[in-house]
Amino acid sequence: MSQESVLRRVVHGMNAGVVALTEAPVVGKLLGKAFAQVSYVGRRSGRTFSTPVSYRRSGDEYVIGVAMPDKKQWWRNFLGEGGPITLRIDGVDKAGHAVTHRDDRGRVTVRVRLLAPA
Repeated sequence: MSQESVLRRVVHGMNAGVVALTEAPVVGKLLGKAFAQVSYVGRRSGRTFSTPVSYRRSGDEYVIGVAMPDKKQWWRNFLGEGGPITLRIDGVDKAGHAVTHRDDRGRVTVRVRLLAPA
């Protein structure tokens, strides 16, 4: 097994662990203040993906800083005009529109504005 496939398995296991903790009754309330699960449809595959992220509130936006962005792909779904995303916070799914920004130092942030409830 290649080193890359081992790393993918480790990351997948860690992500699953974070998601499980955010959904746990007591711990989830604490982690829910900093972690969300994002779900989106892949721009090329058309498949739905979910991954845990840390976030912060900034006014009426949720801001997700992407650590090591060149090693990750998910945020690329929101380049340009952005696209639809779902944030799962405190066990509640919130539909939004996400737009990615990369600054001149290479840092990537994804800003999410929630959509008004239907």
